[in-house]
Amino acid sequence: MKIDFEVVWRIIRKNLSFFLHGVKWTCLFAFIGTFMGFLIGLVLGGVRAISIEHTDKPFVRLLKRFVILCTRFYVWVFRGTPMMVQAVFIYYLFKPVFQWNSHTAGLVVISLNTGAYMAEIIRSGIQSIDPGQMEACKSIGMSFMQSLVHVIMPQAIKNAFPSIGNEFVVNIKDTSVLNVIAITELYFQTVSIAGSNFKYIETYFITACIYLFLTTIASTFLNYIEKKLDVKRNVENMFVESH
Repeated sequence: MKIDFEVVWRIIRKNLSFFLHGVKWTCLFAFIGTFMGFLIGLVLGGVRAISIEHTDKPFVRLLKRFVILCTRFYVWVFRGTPMMVQAVFIYYLFKPVFQWNSHTAGLVVISLNTGAYMAEIIRSGIQSIDPGQMEACKSIGMSFMQSLVHVIMPQAIKNAFPSIGNEFVVNIKDTSVLNVIAITELYFQTVSIAGSNFKYIETYFITACIYLFLTTIASTFLNYIEKKLDVKRNVENMFVESH
């Protein structure tokens, strides 16, 4: 069995608009889902970094424990179940309530799913920061929230950037599972094209190449940004050491 590249070229010419339509929605879902998931992760990662102090009032302690427990439950559920199952369950569960279309539901699902992973990424980034920095912030009168937002979180994001970028690359591929709720991303279009021409090998070969191209471009761009951040971090360290 071999790939007939003449057939490949013929499929591309005939169905280019369908492939491009699928690529558009794949990139859109991956970008928006990663961005929204990052915002969710920032909030939940910050919440999970909250410490319960012995000086807190009983109600404050109870509230902190409840919020932390809720975030842990959310992360546990969305990291422990497949996004395909989440998509079908959430879409049909809330459709009578919101009367939403599959694309809106898909954006919600990929954002919530990514948010669970981002929360753990941000949490690990926060834990990588020297605890002495938080103590130093307290010593100059900064509140926990001020310390987290202005000192700890920027460093945590920078340290966790490789993992954050990896989530975007993963989402480019994982959008394919959203075809179960009829979202016309790249995989959905591929299934439709292959079902009409019965050239499964050549059609899926084209799609594999497109996914590989998209993930390569994304990885190259993210690696470039990461190197820029490393250079900036090294310059800052040299400045601190010189003083």
